[in-house]
Amino acid sequence: MHYNKTILCILTAFAFSSQANSLWTYEGSGAPENWGKLSKEFKVCERGFNQSPINIENAIDGKLQPLNINIHTHAQKIINNGHSIQINVNDDDDFSIDGSIYQLKQFHFHSPSENEIKGKQYPLELHFVHSKDDGEIAVLAIMLEEGAVNSAIEQILKNIPKEKNQEKELGSNIDLTALYPKDKSYYRFSGSLTTPPCSEGVVWLVMKEPIFASKEQIQQFQKALGHSNNRPIQPLHGRLIVN
Repeated sequence: MHYNKTILCILTAFAFSSQANSLWTYEGSGAPENWGKLSKEFKVCERGFNQSPINIENAIDGKLQPLNINIHTHAQKIINNGHSIQINVNDDDDFSIDGSIYQLKQFHFHSPSENEIKGKQYPLELHFVHSKDDGEIAVLAIMLEEGAVNSAIEQILKNIPKEKNQEKELGSNIDLTALYPKDKSYYRFSGSLTTPPCSEGVVWLVMKEPIFASKEQIQQFQKALGHSNNRPIQPLHGRLIVN
């Protein structure tokens, strides 16, 4: 995998060039079923065997210990890049797996959820995107269910730029603890980016326990996006899911 290109892609609003970014969408001729045909850079979107998202079921008991996440409160900028609402960070939020430290770079949202858990799709899914020093990526995914008002979600909604592709400075820090469940147990599998170029070799960690946002907050996210932004479920191709 070309990690440098992948990192540039996922950490700068899902694109390694403005031209490539404009090719793909979630609707019409640029929809997910056509991604692999839009550019030679996107071929793995239709030819890969370890693609994300997936339906999580029949997990193997690997006795994984709950994640120990160092959660901080800093966020830098927010952008509606036309594909998602994304918050870029410059902080030291991190966790350690397999003896390696992964640091948070950005987080963004998909509605409805991309991954499913035992066939259940959630109204919103949050992806915390981390990387190691060598560029390897780990995505920590958290499902959102309809429930109580979420203070962090409220801060984000109030700061979404009115125009697409315009970065906006966040006036105050976001308390990210409101975006993590209390129970840090998770499912783990090997997958890919869920957006072009769909690069594989991504470590996926999907939290078992969802967090909550109000019905109105979820609707505001959907309105800001203007369309669904979930890639359909991809074949498992014999991959193991561990919990």
